[in-house]
Order: sequence, then C-alpha cells, then structure tokens
Amino acid sequence: MPRLDATDRDRIAALFDRHLELGLHHGAQLAVYVDGEPVLDLAGGLTGPDGEPTTPAQRHVLFSSTKPYAAVTLHSLVEDGELDYDDRVVEHWPEFADAGTEKAEITVRQVLSHTAGLTQGAIDERPDLWSDWEACVETLESMDPVYPPGERAAYHPLTFGWLVGELVRRVSGTPIEEAAMQRVFDPLGMDDTGIGLRDDEDDDVAELVAFEAFDRCRDPGEGLGDHTEVAAPFNTEAIHRAVIPAATGIGTARDMARFYACLANGGELEGMRILSEEIVEEMTALEAETDADGTLGRPGRFALGFWKGGTTADPYGSLTPERVFGHAGLGSSVGWADPDLNVGFSYVTNGVREGSYEHVARVRQLADAVRTALLR
Repeated sequence: MPRLDATDRDRIAALFDRHLELGLHHGAQLAVYVDGEPVLDLAGGLTGPDGEPTTPAQRHVLFSSTKPYAAVTLHSLVEDGELDYDDRVVEHWPEFADAGTEKAEITVRQVLSHTAGLTQGAIDERPDLWSDWEACVETLESMDPVYPPGERAAYHPLTFGWLVGELVRRVSGTPIEEAAMQRVFDPLGMDDTGIGLRDDEDDDVAELVAFEAFDRCRDPGEGLGDHTEVAAPFNTEAIHRAVIPAATGIGTARDMARFYACLANGGELEGMRILSEEIVEEMTALEAETDADGTLGRPGRFALGFWKGGTTADPYGSLTPERVFGHAGLGSSVGWADPDLNVGFSYVTNGVREGSYEHVARVRQLADAVRTALLR
C-alpha cells in the first residue's frame, strides 16, 4: 500500500491550514494512519478565541464521536461471551422495562443500531442531570419508545450512551468510563482520551465556538437544533467531568486515528488485538438503512455503533466506499476507518459548524485529499 509522500502531505497540510485561514474554526487537529503507521499528525490554530496554540496533544470535546468508544467496549464483552447482540436488554437490566411490554422486547442489537425507538426525551434538555448517572438511568427506565422497536432507524443523540453504558456496567460490573479505559484506551495507547475527565485531571479542554447565524453558509435545517445552544453546556467543567458515553469523550485526533487504524486492520494494531476480525466484521456490517432518519431527517446507514459510508450525507468523503465506517460529533469532529485502504482518519476542531452541510463539506474535502493521494 503506498504511503503519503512529502508532496501529498504538503498538499493536505495546505488544505488543513486553509480551513483555519477561512475562519471555519479557531483550532484543529488532523491525524491519519495508513497500514497501521502514522503518516499525518497536524495541529494548528488556537484552543479558543483567546486561547493558546493548538498542539497534537490538546484535548477536545468529541461529542458523538465518543459513541464508537462506548460501543467497542460493549462489543468486547460480546467477544468474551458475556452477552449476545440478540439478547433482550431486560435480560441484563431487569428494571429497563416491565415484562410483557413492547419496550421489554428491545434487543442489544437494536440499541447499537439506533432502532430501539428511545431516541430523545426530557433528559436531553436537562444538562443539570447529566452528571448523575443514576438519574439518567432511571429516566431511561421510565421512557417509552417513540417508534416500535426495530421498526425505524432514528438516531439516539444522548440516550445511546447511557443505554450502552448501563449495559456495560450491568454485564461487567465496571462503570463504562473505567471499562473503556481498560478495554480500549489503555491497550491502544490512547493516553489522552477518556469518557469524561478523571478527578485527578485538569480541565484543559479546548473551548468550543458555535458560530452565529450570520457566519453560516445557510440556516440550520432539521436536526438537533441550534448548535450554539446545544454546544453551550459542553464548555463547562461540570459537563467535561460528566460521564456521558454518547457525548463527553475528551481526546485528540491522534488517539482517534489510532482507534480507527486498529479497526481498519481487523481489530489489531502494533501487536495489540482488542477485538477479533469476526466481531469487527459483524459490528461494522450494515444493520439499518433509511432515506430519512427519524431524528435527523437525512439519509443514514447504521452498523452496530457506527455510521456507514455510502450516503450523500456521510462525512467520510464525496465518493465514500460503502465499507467505510466511523462517526461524527456535533459539527466539530469526525473519525473513520477504511478497511480496503487500511486507513484510520480523524479530524477534530473546536469550531462547531452546522452539521449536515458546513461541517460535512470541510471534512469531506480533507477525506478526499487523503483518499485521492492513496489511490493515485
């Protein structure tokens, strides 16, 4: 497999710098692995409007790019035989639903594929509760599905994380933030990544800037709502320290690219295997597809904890192979794996652009630059 040569790297770096010059964000990181080796590790701009220079080690809020970290932690328990994808959630979490109800039929597979129907609820509007794990779990236990389980693919912005995280805790006896550290981050040497800040860590997370309407290319359409409002709680130390497995990954592009490099290579990187090739194949296979996601209103292709490539709305490149998988986070970050090219890619910024248009446009440009160079 060809590596990126010096000319390729310079061309990609120039595009990366151009995004900063245009003011698409204050600071950013770009990291790429090819065949298990790091070939790009860029950083530029500032950690906020009045911040310090961004370095490759600068930690950022990863928003929904956190979801695959939580999902892979759960997949590792499937690998260990502790649960199965087609188990009903109530088999491991009895308080989740009353016996005989529609909700009691929800399976682990449906949770991971965003077809459980527990899309959004009162908890999404209560950042004051997000630091209280038990309160979040009790809220999920009281929720009823918006759609019949398994009937419709509808993105679960926050509930996905607590559903997966509580399953991990019930099955393993270990909180999700600790289980992810033990099963994913530590083995892969992702030293600057966690789900929520630990007690002994300083709050040195980059400041998020959600751009005002006049600064957008277009008004936001359907989706999660105004990004300025949605992002605001994520600049507080309380939320940085909260364990929200769908949204408070704190980390770097360098670490995220390592994660996807491992998965692109069948679950192994530098002699460390975190999942078998069989589990990687199953968890990244297409599970659900829709022309109009029940939450976001746009095309979606879902695997088990990942978004698949091959749609007009995916952030992985303008001509994304369908085997590509990854995830994006609230108009500011994206990571993906291409198993055919054996590439792990991550782009992380502190500028929250409107997700379905501006953010996709900027990340696709960089993805295309990398893929084009490798396919020449």
